[in-house]
Amino acid sequence: MTDTKSTCARREIPAGAPLRTKVAGVLALLACVGCCALPYLIVAGVLTGAGAAIAQQALIAAAAALAVLALGMWWLYRSRRVRTVTSGCGDAGCAC
Repeated sequence: MTDTKSTCARREIPAGAPLRTKVAGVLALLACVGCCALPYLIVAGVLTGAGAAIAQQALIAAAAALAVLALGMWWLYRSRRVRTVTSGCGDAGCAC
């Protein structure tokens, strides 16, 4: 007779991303929104054409860097969590 209960103390992988990854993603999104708002700032007279060109390049670089940073942090988080959660427990039996 097989028992459906498992005595293995497997931990579940928490859903979602850690806070630092979410913050970096939101900052990348804000940099993208700022880049899209540059034409409106030129029309409003807040920025000149040269200032907007410099700001555009800086915002594009910041958005790309923050997006890569957020994805890298998420990937490291997930790979570490999967490695610590699945270590020691096999599929056929529990060796925890």
